[in-house]
Amino acid sequence: MADGFVLIRTISDFENWWNNESPATRKIFAALTDESLGQKITDQHRTLGRIAWHIVQTLVEMPGRFGLPVDGPAENDPVPATAAEIQQAYDKASKSLLHVIKENWTDEMLLDEVDMYGSLWTKSFSLFVLIGHEAHHRAQMTVLMRQAGLKVPGIVGPSLEEWAAYGAPPPAI
Repeated sequence: MADGFVLIRTISDFENWWNNESPATRKIFAALTDESLGQKITDQHRTLGRIAWHIVQTLVEMPGRFGLPVDGPAENDPVPATAAEIQQAYDKASKSLLHVIKENWTDEMLLDEVDMYGSLWTKSFSLFVLIGHEAHHRAQMTVLMRQAGLKVPGIVGPSLEEWAAYGAPPPAI
């Protein structure tokens, strides 16, 4: 088993986490522009649009490994041409994820083990990793968003651009 602890003990625990994390991702996606989707560090790294699309596709791919039929894009579907299409696909998959978990799993099932990428994980840990995966890639996106000249929305606190709205001086650079 990959996890020796359980952070998600009930379906309600996951719902609470997801209802915090999913809007954070929506805020990041809403700040994207069609022009920004091609932003990348080098030719050997994903573009901003590809990272966003990877987040969306993972909402289908990872739960599919533990038997949940999330409604969303397939793993081989190409990156959409517009930020709005990515946002719409995310909204659809995100809502579907929560729905299929609530419809198909019970609290007791969260301790069941599933084969995830060659290791045994509890369903609880799998959901925790799914949340962490999304947060990890959101953070990557913020760097590319700055490089693309976009304003980055605050997620856990105010972003550089939001400090003035709080009446505080921006942090030292």
